[in-house]
Amino acid sequence: MKTKLITAAVAAMVAASPAVAELTFTSLSYRTGPYAANGIPFADGYADYFTLLNERDGGIGGETVRLLECETGYNTEKGVECYESTKGEGTLVYQPLSTGITYQLIPKVTADGIAMHTMGYGRTSAKNGSVFSNVFNYPANYWDGASVAINHLLDINGGDLKGKKVALVYHNSAYGKEPIRTLEELSKKHGYDLSLLAVDHPGQEQKSQWLQIRRERPDYVIMWGWGVMNQVAIQEAVNIRFPMENFIGVWWSGSENDVKPAGPKADGYKSVTFHNVGSDFPIFDDIQKHVVDTGKAAGAGDQIGTVLYNRGLYAAYLAHMAAEKSQEIAGKSDISQADMIKGMEALEITQALMDKHGLAGFGPDFAVSCENHGGPGLGAVQQWDANAGEWSLISGFEPSDGELIGALIKEDSEAYAAENNITPRCN
Repeated sequence: MKTKLITAAVAAMVAASPAVAELTFTSLSYRTGPYAANGIPFADGYADYFTLLNERDGGIGGETVRLLECETGYNTEKGVECYESTKGEGTLVYQPLSTGITYQLIPKVTADGIAMHTMGYGRTSAKNGSVFSNVFNYPANYWDGASVAINHLLDINGGDLKGKKVALVYHNSAYGKEPIRTLEELSKKHGYDLSLLAVDHPGQEQKSQWLQIRRERPDYVIMWGWGVMNQVAIQEAVNIRFPMENFIGVWWSGSENDVKPAGPKADGYKSVTFHNVGSDFPIFDDIQKHVVDTGKAAGAGDQIGTVLYNRGLYAAYLAHMAAEKSQEIAGKSDISQADMIKGMEALEITQALMDKHGLAGFGPDFAVSCENHGGPGLGAVQQWDANAGEWSLISGFEPSDGELIGALIKEDSEAYAAENNITPRCN
């Protein structure tokens, strides 16, 4: 059966349909609005992977996959409305692709007994599964991303950042503010000076920030942006002749959309990442054969291998692996929402497993547990080659500062537990 894509507007029609054995996933997508250019390839990768499972394998463990897609426009209120209108459909896991939506859904999914996976975004302290029972953020979180960026700067400076100047250009939102505390603590540890430059939504006006960068001349700039903000920032960096090799973004500031508008002058720009790049993996041949060539692709099929398409596919793959683990634990194929949480909490991703599914080397090895919903926090660095028109990894998947980040997660999650009268579990 073909993967079914519907919107919240027709969810009632689905509810009225005859019962069929299916595994339901919901994509809180944004194909419209100011961030559509980034939301579309992610949603396409997510949808195409599930279509592949249906067309090639007959679903997951013999159960057809049903994908509900609900348009949020990257708007928190709409995202919550999408959740409320689809949660009764038996959705196994939500992936909102928005920190704002994530924060609003954390208490809701917990009360409703549904899993939420916020891969590389959301509330970082949700890594503490003892407090956040239904929320997962493997294989890495925002604070890991900040630490991996600083580790890269340490690597290229012989392990010493004392006296160096680092500027953070960030989206002036809950998302953009996430790395600030981590970067401040890391500055105390490593001796660099940190300056903070906020950019208001959607990020098209950054003249004053980059004039300040030109005036203060930081050694490195870290960017925490999304959508058009990234394109504008890279162009502004070009305009003031800031060295691209000293400019590094978080993984949401490292797609083709961000660098191509600046042309050849974007060459050398870097970003951190938690998965590999390109289309040189066997799974993409299967997607071409079973999804694109048969006319079942969610989009035009021209985004395969791009950063955000790959990320959407990776999110779907991890949901697939969690569903299989859930089926194994439950001893049945028609798993429940409660079963899915158990599977996500017992998930283990290895190179052998990824190789089996045509994704060898695509991401890091990691394991999840009751206490740890985020994995070990591994990240790599990728760099843009403007001449080749592609990203390439320039490092392996390496650990963040687990000791420092662990302390911050403990502090934040314990405060959340106290505020919300949550008794930590997993003891």
